Amino acid sequence: MYLNRTLCDILGEMRDCLKTSNFSYLAGLIEEGQSMANRMEASLQDKSDAKDYYERKRKLEKEVEFLEKKVETLKEEQK
Repeated sequence: MYLNRTLCDILGEMRDCLKTSNFSYLAGLIEEGQSMANRMEASLQDKSDAKDYYERKRKLEKEVEFLEKKVETLKEEQK
């Protein structure tokens, strides 16, 4: 069992299947490669979403700050 198995390792094993014409475990390698690629894509999307959420949070914090100042101004005017 590999601790840090990469997609390149899997592709290398697929090439070995082709060299030896032994395709008995090729279907498993394809599944493993697809699973690994799906996890990598999901991770990239999560990182992208996190960046978008951080930017949105900063904009909302600025808006809250503006609204708090406006409330303070209105309270002073009301007095």
